[in-house]
Amino acid sequence: MENKLYYRDAYIRNFSAELIEQKEDETGRKYVTLSQTAFYPTGGGQPSDTGRLNGIEVVDVEEVSGEIRHYIKEELKEGNRIEGAIDWERRFDHMQQHAGQHILSAAFEELYEYKTVSFHLGKDTLTIDLDTENLGTVEAGKVEELANQIILENRPIHTKWVGEDELKQYRLRKELSVSNNIRLVIIPDFDYNGCGGTHPNSTAEVGSLKILGWERQKKLVRVEFVCGQRVLDKLGQKHEVIKELTGLLNSPEQDMGASVNRLLWQKKELEKNIDELKDRLLKYEAADMIVAGKGAIISRVFQNRNIQELQKLGRMLVSDAEDKIFLLASENEEKLQFVFAKGKNAEGNLKEWSKQALSMIDGKGGGNEMLVQGGGRLIPGEEFIRKVTGFIQ
Repeated sequence: MENKLYYRDAYIRNFSAELIEQKEDETGRKYVTLSQTAFYPTGGGQPSDTGRLNGIEVVDVEEVSGEIRHYIKEELKEGNRIEGAIDWERRFDHMQQHAGQHILSAAFEELYEYKTVSFHLGKDTLTIDLDTENLGTVEAGKVEELANQIILENRPIHTKWVGEDELKQYRLRKELSVSNNIRLVIIPDFDYNGCGGTHPNSTAEVGSLKILGWERQKKLVRVEFVCGQRVLDKLGQKHEVIKELTGLLNSPEQDMGASVNRLLWQKKELEKNIDELKDRLLKYEAADMIVAGKGAIISRVFQNRNIQELQKLGRMLVSDAEDKIFLLASENEEKLQFVFAKGKNAEGNLKEWSKQALSMIDGKGGGNEMLVQGGGRLIPGEEFIRKVTGFIQ
């Protein structure tokens, strides 16, 4: 562990080291190994550090078969003396989030015995999966309150390397996944947990914690939250959105819910009126087709009419012209769609006609004895109708 400076001191930002090796992995990514490093590798739900080595960008860090690989954007120049600098803003953010996760998980367990079974530290938010199928608003509120109380108490956060024989001295929150090189992260009288991540020296440095929401995931509950600077970032983002909405809605923040509900109701009424007007237009269109049509088979080609409109028009047509057959087609971008409708007194096998029509356009469709629909590759609608009319007459 001597070469892992992040375990010696999580606050180290710059360091010197000797270049051990510069290679490419099996995917062609360039990496170097060093005599020692302050770069934390991806692990335990925590992303790796990034930064620079001799001015060259470090984009990822992984521990592979015991060696820490620093993946670099371009090859390092010759010379074995390395000056490293980690991205401190990213590192401290990860320290805040990871420590906050320990506090939140311990709070869930202390208040309700909900164990954390997994943890993910994302770019914007964090999640933990709890071993419970339900989580109530009151429960979440009490847990958040306890977590923030622990943060405000400025409790120390200790790390300690122990052997298996020493573990019985501690009330561990979860079973360990290792049996040697055991590292405990300890918040006295609150949380004792095996962890290899980076953490601040006290709970106060976590700043604050806010639960954003939760959802059920099979037999678990996934809780989303943020800590530290991310709380302020989220607050700032939401405040900007609210400011914009108050202007758009011409409503103060406290009345925004009522204003949105009013707009949604108005939208619903408008959509209802539009649907009624569309139906009236379709009725006029159907009447016009029947008057203008000649013979037992009437057809028309449309542009960009969806299949639902064609179906509705087909039903209207055969309800007013029970002795006729209607062939409707629409050229829609890269697809031809059609509806065939038959009045109850008309003769013909729509299903058989549909099969032949679909074979012409390599399409798919379905329906019943009175109405069929389908769609496939785009061909000129007039050509399609002409061919269909040819084999049904």
